[in-house]
Amino acid sequence: MKANIFYYETPVGKIGVAENGRAITHIFFGDGESRPEANLNETALLKEAALQLQEYFEGRRKTFNLPLDPGGTPFQQKVWQALQEIPYGQTRSYKDIALAVGNSKASRAVGMANNRNPISIVIPCHRVIGSNGKLTGYGGGLHIKEYLLNLEKQY
Repeated sequence: MKANIFYYETPVGKIGVAENGRAITHIFFGDGESRPEANLNETALLKEAALQLQEYFEGRRKTFNLPLDPGGTPFQQKVWQALQEIPYGQTRSYKDIALAVGNSKASRAVGMANNRNPISIVIPCHRVIGSNGKLTGYGGGLHIKEYLLNLEKQY
């Protein structure tokens, strides 16, 4: 079955959301990540994801309730699960996540898994910062990471 994808305007610009018929598989910024194998089709699941994202941006949603299928290796899946356990409005360091997944020396591997997170915002990789408290890389750009963290501090 071909994936479905649709694009939505948000306070941080255009966001693409993709699903495989069962679960959300990707959320990404802009439309630069072309997915030619996907149908441009707004399904009920994509509409629900867009609604939950809108509620998040309005400060009315702190957790998401969507079926997710990010794929990934077993290690990446452990990291992405740990990211989902970071409370709204809080941050963790890469080392904190490494400890949460049971390998205190895996900070760099956590960073790589964070970088490969295909479901931005819902799997909140923006909540991971450097151990010195500084913002580090973000697929949508540091300005979007900063926006999301500031949004969460407001509510």
